[in-house]
Amino acid sequence: MAVRDILIIPDKRLRLKSEPVKAVDKTLRALIDDMFETMYAAPGIGLAAIQVGVAQRVVTMDLAKKDDPKAPQVFINPEVVWSSDEKSIYEEGCLSIPEYYEEVERPKAVKVKFLDVNLKPQEIDAEGLLATCLQHEIDHTNGVLFIDHISKLKRDMVMKKFKKAAKKGEPVKPLADDQEPSHHIG
Repeated sequence: MAVRDILIIPDKRLRLKSEPVKAVDKTLRALIDDMFETMYAAPGIGLAAIQVGVAQRVVTMDLAKKDDPKAPQVFINPEVVWSSDEKSIYEEGCLSIPEYYEEVERPKAVKVKFLDVNLKPQEIDAEGLLATCLQHEIDHTNGVLFIDHISKLKRDMVMKKFKKAAKKGEPVKPLADDQEPSHHIG
């Protein structure tokens, strides 16, 4: 297992649409292990494979509270098949957009179909933080970032800031300084 580098905007790979997983092999299992290690080290509660530069439809997640035992979850080829009309607002952050948080409105509840690590079809009904996190990570697999759900003005401001830092070669302050994983969806 290894901690991988997390892609930071404006990296164009974050806008790639990820390919479906067709087989679970040693390489994919190693990717999943690395994704968990990377997510926990960040710290975050969710991570999509594209965020570590792998354009496959794989999501790792762990919504366990700080003092609770870890509860790792893997979603392969996840897809929202139903969403509620009722909305909820959650302050989201992203490991690929460090130090930036914004309130995002999304469906309050979703039904997601996915494959487990044995490629067995699964479905999950989710609401609250789980629903938000699933939607956030599935967006990543489609090349969508949480800032795409906020106003164009705010989105343009954050993109300008990160492009300027990237041009100057300045590191963006790591999220590890903020030790609250629920702030960093993925």
